[in-house]
Amino acid sequence: MADLVILESPSKAKTVKKYLGAGYDVIASTGHIIDLPKSKLGVDVENNFEPQYVNMKDKADIIKELKKRAKESDTVYLATDPDREGEAIAWHLSHLLNIDEKQAVRVTFNEITKSGVQYGMSHPRTINEDVVNAQQTRRILDRIVGYKLSPFLWKKVRRGLSAGRVQSVAVRIIVDREEEIRSFKSTEYWTIDGKFHTANSKKLFSAKLSEIDGKKAELKDKKETDAILERLKNADYTVSGIKKSQRKKQPAPPFTTSTLQQEASKRLGFQARRTMKAAQELYEGVEVAGTGAVGLITYMRTDSLRISDEAKAAAAELIRNVYGAEYLPEKPRVYKSKSNAQDAHEAIRPSNVELSPDKVKSSLTSDQYKLYKLIWERFTASQMANAIMDTVSVDIEANNCLFKASGYSVKFDGFTKLYEERNDSEEQGGALPKIEEKEKLTAAEVVGNQHFTQPPARYNEASLIKALEENGIGRPSTYAPTISTIIDRHYVERETGNQLKPTALGEVITELLKDKFNNIVDVKFTAKLESSLDDIESGSKDWVETLRSFYKAFDKSLTQAEKEMNGKHVKIPDEPTDIICEECGKPMVIKIGPYGKFLGCSGFPECKFTKKIVTETGGNCPKCGKKMLLKKSKKGKPFYGCENYKDCNFMTWDVPLEEKCPQCGATLFKKTGKLGKIYCAKDGCGYERPLDKNKDKDES
Repeated sequence: MADLVILESPSKAKTVKKYLGAGYDVIASTGHIIDLPKSKLGVDVENNFEPQYVNMKDKADIIKELKKRAKESDTVYLATDPDREGEAIAWHLSHLLNIDEKQAVRVTFNEITKSGVQYGMSHPRTINEDVVNAQQTRRILDRIVGYKLSPFLWKKVRRGLSAGRVQSVAVRIIVDREEEIRSFKSTEYWTIDGKFHTANSKKLFSAKLSEIDGKKAELKDKKETDAILERLKNADYTVSGIKKSQRKKQPAPPFTTSTLQQEASKRLGFQARRTMKAAQELYEGVEVAGTGAVGLITYMRTDSLRISDEAKAAAAELIRNVYGAEYLPEKPRVYKSKSNAQDAHEAIRPSNVELSPDKVKSSLTSDQYKLYKLIWERFTASQMANAIMDTVSVDIEANNCLFKASGYSVKFDGFTKLYEERNDSEEQGGALPKIEEKEKLTAAEVVGNQHFTQPPARYNEASLIKALEENGIGRPSTYAPTISTIIDRHYVERETGNQLKPTALGEVITELLKDKFNNIVDVKFTAKLESSLDDIESGSKDWVETLRSFYKAFDKSLTQAEKEMNGKHVKIPDEPTDIICEECGKPMVIKIGPYGKFLGCSGFPECKFTKKIVTETGGNCPKCGKKMLLKKSKKGKPFYGCENYKDCNFMTWDVPLEEKCPQCGATLFKKTGKLGKIYCAKDGCGYERPLDKNKDKDES
């Protein structure tokens, strides 16, 4: 009889089967097979929060197959994912299949490679009940908040709404930022900027006014600025000081789940969900030409920066062979994880650094390749030597006013030969010409520039993930689903440039929760609760006591809110428009329903006329000639479709332009990205041209 190995993912099972070979039967549970019931709370709050687990109805066939295969096996190994959810699934499987909890059959794979699988199988252990209890506590907390709070929102705001322990805090963070932006008062300020050159070089370099009469230059208006400009009109500009130094620039550490999502958003334009999908595929295994199924990266849900000695040695060998010994640091780098990081897994890295992106490109999808290249380059660069910059700072004096200029040159490129973080700020000024102290300079231009202070920027996915991580809200595995949830439920919407803006619904819900359930949307309280889950996992905190403490306060708040809100209803404010109702002539307003925004008559309930919100693009359909409209998919992604959607099914992700085709006169479309072009979509035309980088700027 063969031993049975149970994993979560079918694709991962396929890869592992290849490495285990004969003597093993491998099957996937396809995720959770047991959970709390959908139709009721499923938690006995009066009896130590005993969860009432049930077999999931949609997993009936796989449960039947698991039981059958387990009976036919000598030993059943539980090889579910190496995290809290995976540990809980292994625990549920052990109960379902009557496996002794004291039996060492729990195995984990940090990477789906031959050595990774062999190591995992040779180090079986018992199920870690502390980790299971942490997952169980998280699940029960989320169930209590969802099942107790959502009905309250249905009664007081609108049916179909929901609240969540992490999602409601995420919405609050976005709402608070929007309030900051609204209350922001812009103030005027001025700077004086100059362009100079030396007697021996006509190359201009920039300098900024820094001090006036020994004090920091702070110019509030044009009058003050003009007075200083007048003072500088015939002044002599003399180099009063030169400071030369050397600066070492260190590489960024390898990726954690959070930093991977942030960098993929900034560099690749990937939403968090898209990043995690590609990362999951790379971890579970892809068919690589000449190699077969192989997991290309280590486990992608981690907040640790630890790297194994073997991986460091492999990276060092590659760097030495490809770039040269001078690109290696004096000793292997060690990156320190945050104090609350779970250190069960390494940072995200290539499972085999020898498999460079170019070697596997032909075997990967576009998303897989882009993400693997990002992970491979970030990891490899993290093991390389510092970049060394020669920097120079120049003081320029004129009539007791001090200008400062700075510049740099690269002495040794180090890790930057391969990779730099997208948010790395370049040193100002670039290389300066040769300048001597006490040298007289010529001012080619000295001008005043008006500025206004700017409000804080709205969050985008990358900055929201960073805020959630910094505040200790959620875990690496929760960021992507949390963002998807708050958008899908229309509490938040994506604006131009992927900015996250709260809807009127999101603001109403947040204000209500802040007023009646402040702990639920309090950042510090939620972070403390998250820390409690970590303590439960480490065995230093009791899970039942944690739930009891939370529920006592929560139930009191709920009872008080029901009492205070008795007979009251919160209205979601409508957004006025200048569109007139086609049935009664009253103005129409923008409302938010279960499926998003729509136009409704302000005369409701007397007039019930509604219509979809459409945004015209200025282009026409290449099939039927009617208007092209901007629409959104169920996942919120913009696309373009014909207004005659009943009879014409034309749609495209490419942007319709007002420009007409020079060959046939039809609307032209713009395809962005690496292979960007302007083209005509009308059948039989075939006109296209490359994107002009200046004229047709890539907006993707």
